[in-house]
Amino acid sequence: MAVGSGYTQYTQNTAMVQSPYKLVQMLFEGILKFVSQAQKHMSDGDIEKQVYWINRAIDIFTELMASLDFSEGNEEMSSYLHGLYTYQIKLLTEANIECDTQRLDTVLKVAQGLLDAWNEETGLDSES
Repeated sequence: MAVGSGYTQYTQNTAMVQSPYKLVQMLFEGILKFVSQAQKHMSDGDIEKQVYWINRAIDIFTELMASLDFSEGNEEMSSYLHGLYTYQIKLLTEANIECDTQRLDTVLKVAQGLLDAWNEETGLDSES
C-alpha cells in the first residue's frame, strides 16, 4: 500500500460520513482551493499543474450540476444554478486556454459567494 493511499482512503471515508450539507460546503471549498492553486501555477508558468487544478475545479462544478434537483418547486433555483455553474466552467476553460488570471478571479468571487450563501442558509461555517 502506498503512503498516500491511506490518506486518500481516510478522506474518502470522512466524506462518506458527512451530512449532504457539509459535502456541498466541502465542494465549494474545493473549488476555492483548486482555482487558487491554478492561479498560482498560472502565474508561475507551470501549465501542466495549471491545467490539472483547473480540471479539478471543473470536475466539482460538473458534480454540482449533476446533483441539482429539478423536481417541482426546485426548477427555478436549479435552472439558475445550472446556468451559473455552466458559466463558471466556461470561464475556467477560457482562463486555461488564454492563461487569464482575471477569469480565475471571477470564478473565485462567485465560488466564495456561493460558499457564503450556503453557510448562511445551512448554518454551517467553514471551520465545522
